[in-house]
Amino acid sequence: MKVFITRQIPDRGINILKEMGYAVVIGPQDRVLKKEELIEYLKKDKYNAVLALLTDKIDAEILDAMKDSGVKILANYAVGFDNIDIKAATERGIMVTNTPGVLTETVAEHTFSLMLSIAHRIPESDRFTRAGKYHGWEPMMFLGTDVSKKTLGVVGLGRIGSKVAYHAAKGFEMKVLYYDPKRSEDFEKEFGVDSTGSPQTTYRKNVDDIFREADFVSIHVPLLPTTRHLVDARRLALMKKTAYLINTSRGPIVDEAALVEALRNNIIRGAALDVYENEPSLSPGLADCENAILTPHTASATEETRQAMGELAAKNIIETLEGRIPPNLVKI
Repeated sequence: MKVFITRQIPDRGINILKEMGYAVVIGPQDRVLKKEELIEYLKKDKYNAVLALLTDKIDAEILDAMKDSGVKILANYAVGFDNIDIKAATERGIMVTNTPGVLTETVAEHTFSLMLSIAHRIPESDRFTRAGKYHGWEPMMFLGTDVSKKTLGVVGLGRIGSKVAYHAAKGFEMKVLYYDPKRSEDFEKEFGVDSTGSPQTTYRKNVDDIFREADFVSIHVPLLPTTRHLVDARRLALMKKTAYLINTSRGPIVDEAALVEALRNNIIRGAALDVYENEPSLSPGLADCENAILTPHTASATEETRQAMGELAAKNIIETLEGRIPPNLVKI
């Protein structure tokens, strides 16, 4: 069996494949392969599996090259799979898998790190201090916002959204409002009531209500035609002027140009983003917004999690090539 990995990943998953006796070929360039480069590699040899990254845009033409190469499984090194034409893969008999679960805790931690950092103006304070501008304590310097006992709005109550809500309710006594296509009464019962006797977690049937009521809005939905620009100028205008937006899901869910205008004109107080509409490019003006925190799509970037993602991708490949159904098969 031969596996092609489009770019270097942490070694645990690679070693698991090698221990199975599989030949592993890694793209020689430590960068995103161009479409024609990936097709060229696939045509050079026969492969039983491809391990791809979320930065690899896998369309029908690339899938044709995979089919010709003999690829049975395309294992995506990510929980999201909007970079792959799933329908085209299914039509060609190529299984697609992802790596859910193993990055839940890490992305939730990063989300909360962004929330705390934007509320307490930590990056601004850091830049100010490093620039030699700190000359002594002042009572009005870099006044931020408390997170504890505020209202968090979670848009999308999947694995990561649920964990962010858990940290908010259990660790910071926040009231949690959530929107999801499906209500979870069990989730609501888990948290009960807060110190005032009010429900600590409450469902909102209309996503607009989340934007109106929350002090912090955290986005945790997949990128679908129905979620593209879910956060647009209209919904940003619904938010409190003191509210913050956090996005660690997918960039195109937020209309970035509208967000820049909202930040510039103090329609909202701030935003913290780990993903961008046209990665790696930023919309004009976004980098100049002092009331924004921008991290380079690193929400899952811990040694433990990236190793676990590689291990899960390898297990998906092994199960498929050994004639079994992989545990994380993506279905259309």
